[in-house]
Amino acid sequence: MTSARILDGNLAASQIKQELAVRVSRLTKKPGLATILIGDDPGSISYVAGKHRDCAEIGIESIRVELPANTFTETIISRIEDLNSDNACTGMIVQLPLPRQVDAFRVLSTVHPTKDADGLHPTNLGKLVLNHPTIYPCTPHAIIELARLNQISWQGKDVVVIGRGTTVGRPLGLMLSQRDQNATVTLTHTGTRDLISHTRRADIVIAAIGQAHFLKPEMIKAGAIIFDVGITRTAEGLQGDVDPRVVDVASAFSPMPGGVGPMTRAMLLANIVTLAEQF
Repeated sequence: MTSARILDGNLAASQIKQELAVRVSRLTKKPGLATILIGDDPGSISYVAGKHRDCAEIGIESIRVELPANTFTETIISRIEDLNSDNACTGMIVQLPLPRQVDAFRVLSTVHPTKDADGLHPTNLGKLVLNHPTIYPCTPHAIIELARLNQISWQGKDVVVIGRGTTVGRPLGLMLSQRDQNATVTLTHTGTRDLISHTRRADIVIAAIGQAHFLKPEMIKAGAIIFDVGITRTAEGLQGDVDPRVVDVASAFSPMPGGVGPMTRAMLLANIVTLAEQF
C-alpha cells in the first residue's frame, strides 16, 4: 500500500507569491491591505499578523485597525467608511468571526465591493452566482488553485463538500459547478442522511466543518483526493477535519496545516493585487 501524494500548500503559495511580487513591482502605486480586527482572540491576532507578513514579502503596504471586543456595529462601520475613501487602502478584510453584538451582514456590506479583498461582499457573491467576473472568496479559490498547480482536474469529477458555510462550502459549490471546472458537486451538511454513502462514491472530498478528524479512512473510496479545510483547537494543538490516516487510502491529500491554509493567504494577496490593478 502506498501513501497519498501530499499537496504542499506552502510550496504552491511560494510560487504564487513570486508571481505576485512581479505584478506589484509593475504598479505605479503600491497596493495597501487594511485589516479590521475586533477583540483579542489569539487565533485571529496570529492570522492577521501572518497576512501582514505575507504583504511585506511582496511589497504590499499594511493598514491595521484594531478595536476592543466590546465595539459595536456603528463604530466598525464608521472605520470601514473611512477606509473606503482612503486611497492608500486598495483592499480590506474584516477578520471573522465577529463578536456577538456585531451585525456581521451590515459590517461586510459596508466594505466597498471594489475593496473587498475577501470576496464576501453581497455584490461580489452575487456576481459569483451569476458567473460574472469578480473577486473570489479566498479559501474556495485556494482549493481550486492548489489543485491546478498539482495537475488535478475537476472536469466531470464527483465532488462532495462537507459543510455549507458562506466562506467555503457554498461559494466552492458554485465555483466548481461552473463550466471552467465542470464538476458535479454535492454539498452536504447537518441535514444530510447517510453522509458516508456520499463520501464513499466521491472522486474528491473537501472537509470544511471544524470537527477534528471527522473524515475517517473508511469514509472514502480508494484513490480519492482529499482536501482538509477545517481547523479545531484541541489540547493536542490545531487539528484538521481529516484523520491523517486517509493517506493510506487516498491518492492525494491536502493536509492541515500546510495545505489549503497557506494558499488561502496567497489568494488574499492575489485579490489585493487584482484590485490594485483595477484602480
